[in-house]
Amino acid sequence: MIKTGMIKKHLITCSVMFVLVIISRFAISDSAVSKPIIIATEHSTNFLFTKTRPSTDYNFANEALPVNDARVNTKLRHSIKQHNYLSIQSNVLQFKAQKLFPIIEPILRMYGIPEDFKYIPLVESGLCSGTSPKGAAGIWQFMPGTARTYGLKVGHGIDERLNVRKSTIAACKYIKELYGEFNSWTLAAAAYNNGEIKLQRQITKQNQDNYFRMHLNRETGVYVYNLIAMKEVISKPVAYGFKPVYAHTPTSQLLAYN
Repeated sequence: MIKTGMIKKHLITCSVMFVLVIISRFAISDSAVSKPIIIATEHSTNFLFTKTRPSTDYNFANEALPVNDARVNTKLRHSIKQHNYLSIQSNVLQFKAQKLFPIIEPILRMYGIPEDFKYIPLVESGLCSGTSPKGAAGIWQFMPGTARTYGLKVGHGIDERLNVRKSTIAACKYIKELYGEFNSWTLAAAAYNNGEIKLQRQITKQNQDNYFRMHLNRETGVYVYNLIAMKEVISKPVAYGFKPVYAHTPTSQLLAYN
């Protein structure tokens, strides 16, 4: 026969154990709330140059710009701003493109040069034509010595730098040589602007052969960005405030913008 005292003692022990179990469950629950499980996720700021534009929109000759690079993003944004309608206030570039591209494009293809190089004449000669203060002339802005090297006649009343077809052929020969030296179309474009000797010196000095990672002089440092910006505003004029130039624009109007 079990005594009454022993029964009371047993009941008290069971009650204490039950209370401890309840308290432990609340402790586990509070711990779970205070220390949630954090799932790591990959995050990309993806500049170039607004959140609504994927980075693949921007490239030169299919060589992409580095993403998530604030310096690259700033330079690209600045170049595009400089070439939009609010800055230029003219459709001259569109008229020039419509006049020149049908001549330039097939020559580029014939020499295996990417089509993006057709924007060089628009960047080089821009809204003006004629001879620069340094002596460069024509849509490809050849210096006399370089022009002669690539088969153009300059002097004695003849200047084939002003001939669109002949100067484009000479430019293609030069660009192809530059690509053979640097194995990069962006570097070939930079060398076209700055000269292959100066560019090679900077590649060696900086131990860097990615144009977008290099620190170059002011003009060459934005040159490819300007080509990309020109490509943007010519291929998507309405997006940058321009009115589209249609194929039926009178030839006399086009010639007025030569």
